[in-house]
Amino acid sequence: MDGTLAAIALIVGLTDMGLNHCGTGCVAANDVDSRIAISGGSVLFQENNIGEELYLRYDFGTAYGPFQPSVGVSATSNGDYWLGAGAVWTTHFPGDDVFIQFHVMPGLFEQGNGPDLGHTLQIRSGFEIGFEAANGWRWGIGYDHRSNADLAEVNPGMETLQLRLSIPLE
Repeated sequence: MDGTLAAIALIVGLTDMGLNHCGTGCVAANDVDSRIAISGGSVLFQENNIGEELYLRYDFGTAYGPFQPSVGVSATSNGDYWLGAGAVWTTHFPGDDVFIQFHVMPGLFEQGNGPDLGHTLQIRSGFEIGFEAANGWRWGIGYDHRSNADLAEVNPGMETLQLRLSIPLE
């Protein structure tokens, strides 16, 4: 996996911005639910399961156009750590209970006993699809990819397949 997920996130977000947000200001601030999300899943490297990851993310209560600022931190069972900030883009399908979300979050990576990803800067990009209950709680399955965007000669990338629970804070 290369930068495909980041490119998709950018394309769908900018398309949504142009179609639905530019009438009132393309990146005008708007209130959205702040959320705390926790996820866990399998860490994949070179298509092999190499451990597990626990991931915690906070989505802020203001979006700019369709982009909601977010911060996250993760730890793997191999002692690898990642801390980053970026944005998420979320849309609901007709009926409002099924959603899809893309995210792009540059961050700092600290290698433990896991694979060498080539650089301290790792960009985490991915998507989630799931169900949102009437109380705002979301359950989903997500997939993301981390790589250094060819900032270093070594850039193998690493993926996570995860289950996520997201709870609105307001």
